[in-house]
Amino acid sequence: MAISIKSKIAAGIGLLFALLLTVSIVAILFINLLSSKTENLLSANYNTIRYCSEMSDALDEIDSSKAALIKFETNLKAQENNITEPGEGAATEELRYYFEKVKKGNHSTALFHSINKQIYQIYLLNQKALEQKNINALKTAGNARLWLTILTTLLVLISFSLVLNFPGYIANPVRLLTEGIKEIAQKNYGKRIYLDNKDEFGEMADAFNLMAKKLYEYEHSNLSKLLFEKKRVETIINQMEDAVIGVDANNKILFINHKAEGLFNLKEAEITGKYAPDVALHNDLLRTVLQKDAKRPPLKIIVEGKESYFSVDYRTVFSEGTNIGEVLTLKDITSFKELDISKTNLLATISHELKTPISSIKMSTKLINDMRIGALNGEQKELINNIDEDADRLLRITGELLNMTQIETGNIQLKLQKVPPKQIVDDAVRAVQVQAEQKNIKLQVDCPENLAPVNADADKTSMVLINFLTNAIKYTPEQGQIMIKTQPQNNGIRFSVQDFGRGIEEKYLSRIFDRYFKVPGGIEKSSTGLGLAISKEFIDAQGGQIEVASEYGKGSTFSFLLPV
Repeated sequence: MAISIKSKIAAGIGLLFALLLTVSIVAILFINLLSSKTENLLSANYNTIRYCSEMSDALDEIDSSKAALIKFETNLKAQENNITEPGEGAATEELRYYFEKVKKGNHSTALFHSINKQIYQIYLLNQKALEQKNINALKTAGNARLWLTILTTLLVLISFSLVLNFPGYIANPVRLLTEGIKEIAQKNYGKRIYLDNKDEFGEMADAFNLMAKKLYEYEHSNLSKLLFEKKRVETIINQMEDAVIGVDANNKILFINHKAEGLFNLKEAEITGKYAPDVALHNDLLRTVLQKDAKRPPLKIIVEGKESYFSVDYRTVFSEGTNIGEVLTLKDITSFKELDISKTNLLATISHELKTPISSIKMSTKLINDMRIGALNGEQKELINNIDEDADRLLRITGELLNMTQIETGNIQLKLQKVPPKQIVDDAVRAVQVQAEQKNIKLQVDCPENLAPVNADADKTSMVLINFLTNAIKYTPEQGQIMIKTQPQNNGIRFSVQDFGRGIEEKYLSRIFDRYFKVPGGIEKSSTGLGLAISKEFIDAQGGQIEVASEYGKGSTFSFLLPV
């Protein structure tokens, strides 16, 4: 019958408790025995010896002192009540007999000699009794010491055996089970644990072995299926038109498809399992791809003697919330880039060609308004004004398109110089003053003259500020006000334009500087949606930062920071 671990632990502790209890009981018994014998040793016999000594002293003074006779009588009565040893009673009676004669007046030397003899005999009997009791006490103490030594030694040996063996009895199976679990975690499903224990540890080992067996069978039953799926995935990846590289969580290369082999000039068999940054040390393209940059433009790569453009996509792979690797994809966007270049060239050409006839229209309307060719009636003036406004709108649109083509081709021409912030603010305010006066809007300027100059292109920076102010005037009601403010911040100057119009909903703020984006429901239907995008590109090109803050229903604040 198997004994449980609980029963074995209880038996071991119970044995120790029984031995400890036995030692305690034996110790208490011997202590009580020694205490009893010592008490007897120090009471009855000791008192008798004291009585004998007192009577002997009193006998020497009986002839000269009546007090000595009383003293003798007192000690003799005490002795008669303290007889403990064999022969002591007869000797005491003889002593009483002789003392009665002394009380009747017989003080002969022979009588005193007989009394001394009886006193000595009583003394000797008790002296021998004391010696015998002392021997008995020593013998009892020796026996107690022997038994306590034997029991204590037995207790120590058993305790030492338990301390030495019992932890191992518990720890060894636990250690084997721990090692087995670690092996299973490493997918070594052939691991087995063999224990001879007929207890819970034995049952646990059997359960572990059964689990390992089932895992082994499961793994091998699915191995062929997994290999087939792996081969199918590899085939799909190799058939992709995009270059694909897979790395694990430790940045080691897992796979690379055929397209990527040709593009990176690498062989999958040579780099699989290697640390990607180490491979990139000898491959410029891979080193560039591994340097993640969200703002990086498409990569221009010469493929088969032709310029090709690729965008890089990074996808982190998660399994049950844990990062297990990353897939890097290079998509060939050459055809899209060519279309984009064609679009940019077309816009530049159209915008440039339109500026000349639009300028001619503006000049013509100006001449007509000057009445140099005759007076105009009211209806004609209204038509001319409409033509002039439409020409201004067309001129602004073509200007924005030309600026955007410069940005897209990377041909932004900057004339960076030290410019006082007040000069930029004054130029912008002067440009929109008439527009603000038409709506009775007050432009409140807070621009100290002692601010440090900024390193900027004055014309383009003024254009950005004008764009901010134009938008603010559009969305500010009549009789309203707009605040223009400049102030030092960190190592630069912040320019801000604050209006108190309807503001912008929070969900649109992240897209406000995107190209062609217009806030839904805006009052400007003919806007291109390029003004703020161009403004951002101009500020970024000067090393500045552009921002927007808005609360719907309370107004907006557009600002940019330029270095001093």
